[in-house]
Amino acid sequence: MGAGGKTALITGASSGIGHELAKLFAQNRHNVVLVARSREKLAAVADELQRRHGVQAIPLPADLAQPDAPREIYEALRERGIAVDFLVNNAGFGLYGPFAQTDWPIERDMLQVNVVALTHLTKLLVPEMIRRGAGRILNMASMAAFQPGPLMAVYYATKAYVLSFSEALAAELKGTGVTVTALCPGPVKTNFDRRARLDSSKLFKRRFLMADAPTVAAAGYRGMMAGKSLVIPGWPNKLLVQGQRLAPRTLVVRVVRKLQEPIDGPTLPFSGRSVPR
Repeated sequence: MGAGGKTALITGASSGIGHELAKLFAQNRHNVVLVARSREKLAAVADELQRRHGVQAIPLPADLAQPDAPREIYEALRERGIAVDFLVNNAGFGLYGPFAQTDWPIERDMLQVNVVALTHLTKLLVPEMIRRGAGRILNMASMAAFQPGPLMAVYYATKAYVLSFSEALAAELKGTGVTVTALCPGPVKTNFDRRARLDSSKLFKRRFLMADAPTVAAAGYRGMMAGKSLVIPGWPNKLLVQGQRLAPRTLVVRVVRKLQEPIDGPTLPFSGRSVPR
């Protein structure tokens, strides 16, 4: 791909944490392949990174909810002769509401994006990294990975999968030169909560306690480059994870349920909303 830098493939790169990660790679003189659904947004991000940092930025529009998307991305990379040195599986979205009321087509797409596409892209690219003896993978998990999440049951479960898969793969790849990092942020100031109508929930109400996307992206980038298997941004989140390990699991689930409920009571004002992460 262009001279002077390695190449990062970043999914969900058009906004939020993915956009911030793309900027960090470009600032550090790495070329980037940007994946998201919106062709227009990707083109704008690619133009911005090329102008500011002089790297090559290739927009590669794809809908990861489609089962064939990972293979199509991989074939596009091969056609262009692009070797991926850094894989950032950032794309994902959530769904808020009681499981009995939420829409299956949205949950099916969530499983495809959050779990299947992430796993498939990794499956396609890891063997090449192993053959080269070098590579870095960053998978977007969440603090949601550490406990069940009533009222976002499937979303929390997808993030538990990402964390488990990432830690297991990191152990398998020791000694190969390839590392896997799971990034587990808490609530972040992106459009995640607003589009889900989570502004009224107890968990998202106090926005001054939430991290911002650049801070989370920087923590993930540093951890990935250092080869860490797990990155939890912020000391309060680290302490919370340790506390959950000591508390009875039934108590943890009850607390999460209370935090997920709207501030004005347990009855949800809607049946379910899909939201990008």
